[in-house]
Amino acid sequence: MNPDTDFLPFALPSLGKEEEEAALRVIRSGWLTTGRETAAFEEEFARKVGARFALALNSATAGLHLGLEALGIGPESTIITTPYTFTATAEAARYMGARIVFCDIGPSGFNMDPEMLEQCFKQCRAEGMNVQAVLPVHIGGEPCGMTAIMELARQYGAAVLEDAAHAFPVKSDDGKWTGTSGNAGVYSFYATKTITTGEGGMLVTDDEDLAARVRVMRLHGIDRTIWDRYTSASSGWSYSVVEAGYKYNMTDLAAAIGREQLKKADLFLEQRRYIAARYRESMDGLPGLILPEDKEEHAWHLFIIGLSPEAGISRDAMIEALRKQGVGTSVHYIPLHVMPYYRELYKLEPGDFPNAWERYKKSLSLPIFPGMTDSQVDRVIEAVKNSLV
Repeated sequence: MNPDTDFLPFALPSLGKEEEEAALRVIRSGWLTTGRETAAFEEEFARKVGARFALALNSATAGLHLGLEALGIGPESTIITTPYTFTATAEAARYMGARIVFCDIGPSGFNMDPEMLEQCFKQCRAEGMNVQAVLPVHIGGEPCGMTAIMELARQYGAAVLEDAAHAFPVKSDDGKWTGTSGNAGVYSFYATKTITTGEGGMLVTDDEDLAARVRVMRLHGIDRTIWDRYTSASSGWSYSVVEAGYKYNMTDLAAAIGREQLKKADLFLEQRRYIAARYRESMDGLPGLILPEDKEEHAWHLFIIGLSPEAGISRDAMIEALRKQGVGTSVHYIPLHVMPYYRELYKLEPGDFPNAWERYKKSLSLPIFPGMTDSQVDRVIEAVKNSLV
């Protein structure tokens, strides 16, 4: 592959010999599924973010599902989340049969707006709905205003489950690591995320009862750790199924890769910050181009640009122009309230959440991942400039 001429993908994982050696270590151990590597990954991750408990799972979606289940969310529950997110955030609530109330994003940025959240709480109360939980999403790696969100949640008696899939390792405005301000937080280790295990996720919490519930429910509702029953001379064979649980555990193979990625998380963050700074410096002032704000705490999982009418090109045309110049892009996200399922379920229109709808129509995400060379960053910058001419 020639990094200067071949098509530049929107995202690539950053894996090295350390991850290869970790995977081989597990393969040669004779034990591939949940075991010592997973336990070690949990301990190391909890220590990194300052949480009492970290529970490794096979996806962030599983974490959202189990987090809501442990919080007692059910068919009579109402939860508030943003329409500007991937479907996993909302679908986890629908798994539990909960009603979703969408809260629009703010006039700038892509995160849930606290003022609009307060309006949602008031509207729900006026309509006789008691909100049990709020799911803020740290879109693109920019932390939500957790100080205001937590104050509103306390005021209205709602739990908070943070979707921190994009936002590791940075802190919110309350000084806590994203994912640790609420009752629980969930991170994603999908292939494009800031650290990866291919597929995987982690739920963190300081709540011992919540952690215990997730621990049981992530592996078939079995009442104790049984991963070593086939390999340990001291492990008993007997166990009890105390709930109808799920198959959401992380494998040792994934966890071993995750442990090496965790060691590099701060380095990866610096590399993402460097690329974001290059983009901002080189593209600042281009006509019609809306750049993300330069914030001290930002994981830069995504670098989302917007186009105003002055750009003279539509979002879709820009995507095609960049593709023809060998640069991959993506769109984050098509708002959930215009997706057929949610649109029909709740009788929604695009204009019901105007900030989310308008932001979506003019936004696209540029490549940003550790391992991008300066010449690749230059290619993206030049491609954007050429597309605006």
